[in-house]
Amino acid sequence: MGKPYVRLDKDNAAVLLVDHQTGLLSLVRDMDPDKFKNNVLALAALAKYFNLPTILTTSFEQGPNGPLVPELKTFFPDVPYIARPGQINAWDNEDFVNAVKATGKKQLIIAGVVTEVCVAFPALSAISDDFEVFVITDTSGTFNPITRDAAWDRMSQAGVQLMTWFGAACELHRDWRNDVEGLGTLFSNHIPDYRNLMNSYAQHSTKE
Repeated sequence: MGKPYVRLDKDNAAVLLVDHQTGLLSLVRDMDPDKFKNNVLALAALAKYFNLPTILTTSFEQGPNGPLVPELKTFFPDVPYIARPGQINAWDNEDFVNAVKATGKKQLIIAGVVTEVCVAFPALSAISDDFEVFVITDTSGTFNPITRDAAWDRMSQAGVQLMTWFGAACELHRDWRNDVEGLGTLFSNHIPDYRNLMNSYAQHSTKE
């Protein structure tokens, strides 16, 4: 018998953006840097669109990891921002865990840099604490496909669901009739081919 389908629920999900720091971003080599940045900003836009509680965290900013990328600071000026003094696993930081629990959500959407450490460690910890965890693969990056795949395997075997930001957006939205223009705009802003699709749709709708 197959496992039950646990789907994302916009009323029960929070977004955790872990260690998207200027120094660490230079380590991402399993994805084109421009595409990676676009995906991260798409996930941020998704969190805003669905009004999901969002938490930002960084590790050892004064060291080589560097500060949080400025776009995320600008995007989320008022969300909890936990600058960890040194803990590698964000879940080892009491302020971070308290911020997560304060959302009241049981589903955690996690992304970060690097995948096998900054993403995997808190994801595995959250699973152990009975959260449902969804890791966004294309907004998490690392050194190369070997380390990425090892991290994906480890998390998946522990019960973490691996998704893309596009898949997560569709699962959260559930039904196009909820808002065609809003979701279509989000997709168009981050997927050039989808912009063509929406332009075609708009022209067709106008003719009708």
